[in-house]
Amino acid sequence: MDLRKVKRLIELVEESGVAELEVKSGEEAIRIVRPGGRGRAAEESAAAPASVQDAKPTPVRRRTTINAPMAGTFYAAPSPGAAPFVHLGARIGVGDVLCIIESMKMMNEIPSEAAGQVVEVLATDGEPVSSSQALFRIE
Repeated sequence: MDLRKVKRLIELVEESGVAELEVKSGEEAIRIVRPGGRGRAAEESAAAPASVQDAKPTPVRRRTTINAPMAGTFYAAPSPGAAPFVHLGARIGVGDVLCIIESMKMMNEIPSEAAGQVVEVLATDGEPVSSSQALFRIE
């Protein structure tokens, strides 16, 4: 694989905020993983600072928005006619696949960067999405 292509893929991973990218072309393959693997949504859902010792704890619902890391076509299921990866009300964990975005003829699985319950699905199956467009809200 050409070194210039590898450098460009690394730049694309850094720009898009994708935690991991794997590209296969014939017998050649490359896998790029960002250090720490923490995307924007994971940073948003970081734990709140410790509360005052005498304060009564109140449950805080932290809502996280999962955004599209790239522009492309949104697919809710792994194949036509298959059940969607997640549905409204589904409990998910960090790393669970939420959807697929087809970009430049490549199918990119989009993992969850937060654990919780899917409270909103903001994209429509088979429709185009733009980079950074909100796809899911997790609570």
